[in-house]
Amino acid sequence: MQAPSDILDLVAETKARGEPFVIATVVRTVSATAAKAGAKAVVLADGRISGGWIGGGCARSAVLKAAGEAIRDGQPRLVSVQPEDLLEVQHVNPGEVRDGILYARNMCPSQGTMDVFVEPVLPRPSLTIFGASPVAIALAEIARRLGFFVTVCAAAADHAAFGDADRMIEGLELPDDGTGDGFIVIATQGRGDGVALKAVIDAPARYIGFVGSRRKFAALRRDLQTAGVDVSAMDAIRSPAGLDLGAITQDEIAFSIVAEMIAVRRRGQRIA
Repeated sequence: MQAPSDILDLVAETKARGEPFVIATVVRTVSATAAKAGAKAVVLADGRISGGWIGGGCARSAVLKAAGEAIRDGQPRLVSVQPEDLLEVQHVNPGEVRDGILYARNMCPSQGTMDVFVEPVLPRPSLTIFGASPVAIALAEIARRLGFFVTVCAAAADHAAFGDADRMIEGLELPDDGTGDGFIVIATQGRGDGVALKAVIDAPARYIGFVGSRRKFAALRRDLQTAGVDVSAMDAIRSPAGLDLGAITQDEIAFSIVAEMIAVRRRGQRIA
């Protein structure tokens, strides 16, 4: 079994790589169990245990299944692995969730009970901002404060305005590593609107927003179409970006955009 310090090092290393994973911790045992309270393991998104130990196959399958679900929805779980006769006494079926506890059957001869807390650790969502407008600057600050990894694509002369960005890219081009399942906001506001739209039009992003009026966005669409660009993907771009909060100032507009991104990010997740 790895020492607690080794597990903490493994957690730090996995988190630094930007991988989603789960920390599984045995919090309670009753009768004979292979692992005891305090045992930990790191479970990766592909179902592999990269380090630590939480016992043998009696609990492993239930914990690994719960780990995969936790990574998908971002919610922690408490898994209680119990012998079948004890589940029957409580009138609980394997796989049932009651009072926040997911119950599973222990098929091992030990017939012990083990409760395991499954805690997902997810990478920070990625936000790529195009432009150096007042809205872009405010957006970078607010989004980073709310947990986004912020990349700014803007002219080098404008980089100094972004004190809170995680990464700076010179020019209006997507970074080499793309956006993955991240978020993109075009906040160029008259300084390279068409260039930025062309750069992201086919990006596999979860959310693309354009800061500007519907009329301006429609005009840019016509210009790109005239230039021979397939603009069908622009139907998915949110313009104007942000929830309709009646925002006026750059901070209010930036806040409305972050609120919309959070709504997209959390959609489908359970509410605690």
